Amino acid sequence: MRGAHLARRTLLATPALAALPARAQSTPVDLLLVLAIDASGSIDADEFALQRDGIAEAIAHPTVLAAIRSRPRGALGVALVEWGSPGGAATVVDWMRVTDAGSADSAAAAMRDAPRSRQSYNAIGDALIHATALIARAPWAAEERTIDLSGDGPDIRSLTPAPIARDLAVAQGIIVNGLAIEANSSWRGGRLKAAYEQDVMGGPGAFVLQAEDRRDFARAMRAKLIREVALHPAGAAPA
Repeated sequence: MRGAHLARRTLLATPALAALPARAQSTPVDLLLVLAIDASGSIDADEFALQRDGIAEAIAHPTVLAAIRSRPRGALGVALVEWGSPGGAATVVDWMRVTDAGSADSAAAAMRDAPRSRQSYNAIGDALIHATALIARAPWAAEERTIDLSGDGPDIRSLTPAPIARDLAVAQGIIVNGLAIEANSSWRGGRLKAAYEQDVMGGPGAFVLQAEDRRDFARAMRAKLIREVALHPAGAAPA
């Protein structure tokens, strides 16, 4: 009952989550994708660079571009969010449309070069709330909407706990996938992946992948993007 009450309060306090707005766009995309990455204090400068470089490499990789081109509209809408601080998740790269190598290279450069936001702790729930609201404000319509959250720790100090925030996103027809980075985590041995499967993952066809370390991040992110872009989640709600 307490969780349901908090969920109702979160909906009331966050009007952007109450309903996705109707869009009169003539150029919809196949998928709206928010990449939400861990920028908390546990991530040092070298690890942060590996994470950003991994995303940039993945978004412009030929196999990801082939997956985008295989879709009916051949278009992906993507944005980058950094999270950590309670209530402090930040959009560091707003929505960009990716359709070909040129637009993918532009998105990759923006994601590699954007200034790092200031974050602390591991407020995953608040990151999901932020990403859900960002999808609600997207400039294009899409039948598929996904939040792709990666991190090296479980939910800590969120104003809205991760399971409740996840359920609010899923109620909007959004799929929530996870990428657990376990190498430097105290939650090694599959424990972090299991925590993400329980508290973060949600929606039809949702999944969690595991990166052995931050140097494995590019490989894991590329595999994740291909899976997210190429596969239509059965039963996903239309926008």
